Amino acid sequence: MPRTDTAVRADRVDAAGVADTAARTVPDPDPGPPAPTKRRPAGRSKAGWVLPPVAALGLVFLYPLALVVWQSFTPEDGGHSTAPYAAVLAEASFRDALANTVLIAVGATVGALALGLVLALVIAFVPFPGGRALSRFIDIFLAFPSFLITLALLFLYGTAGMANGLWTDVTGAASGPLDFLRTPWGVLLAEITYFTPFVMRPLLAAFSQVETGQLEAAAALGARPWRIIRKVILPEALPSLAAGGALVLVLCLNEFGIVLFTGAKDVVTLPMLVYTKAILDGDYTGACVVAVVNIALSVALYALYRTVVARTAPRSGSRTGGVRRRAGA
Repeated sequence: MPRTDTAVRADRVDAAGVADTAARTVPDPDPGPPAPTKRRPAGRSKAGWVLPPVAALGLVFLYPLALVVWQSFTPEDGGHSTAPYAAVLAEASFRDALANTVLIAVGATVGALALGLVLALVIAFVPFPGGRALSRFIDIFLAFPSFLITLALLFLYGTAGMANGLWTDVTGAASGPLDFLRTPWGVLLAEITYFTPFVMRPLLAAFSQVETGQLEAAAALGARPWRIIRKVILPEALPSLAAGGALVLVLCLNEFGIVLFTGAKDVVTLPMLVYTKAILDGDYTGACVVAVVNIALSVALYALYRTVVARTAPRSGSRTGGVRRRAGA
């Protein structure tokens, strides 16, 4: 049967559409590699940002520190030797200052850990009015200078303080019974009072990560509060407790204002010995020797602190999910 003109035209239209589609699907010729772009050297751009702060750090901190170390090896008769170290390390005053520094720092750290742990447990897990405000006050307390706490203790327990004044008013005595702030015990009390919040802050952060479900399950099984603290809470808070203790130990080792403001003349620590040799005796070389020893102890303890913090971070961030108890809630 012969085909009509309409059918022929339809076939031609279909063929044209197929050809047009094929032409569109043919890939374009290879454009070749992209034009290279100019990039600035990464090392040059980074050096431009790094060099100014490094130079400022070296000028403000490293250069004076290098001068102190250099002066510690310079005897009064000139030259450079280790004779100043031999002379200072052989002095009984240096050994006493070193012993006082270590004993007071360790005692203050232990006291701050014990008191900070108890107070943090109360704030975090014992609901009471004002608990959240007290938790916020701890952050503000960290900004207080150390001598301010010492002055407050002097106003309360000093020889002319409120407690002795009340005693003399009631009994008619010439003086009060409290005169311990000028002793090592007074320095220890002042440092424990001042550095306890430095332990409480990381502990409160750790306690906020404890799941309430664990506490409720332990209580439902009949565990007493002390057992819950020992088995559930302390394992979570132990890294933060160690980090806070290491930080307090470093700070107590370098504390100067508390010892000075208590007026404890018989309590000489390494920072006080530096002050005595440099300002009162004019022995700058001996002061630099004591300062270098103090810096070495501080750096060693700071390395310990950073190690503890590094081990704490993964554990504190490893727990996810669950209902958390917020500190002071």
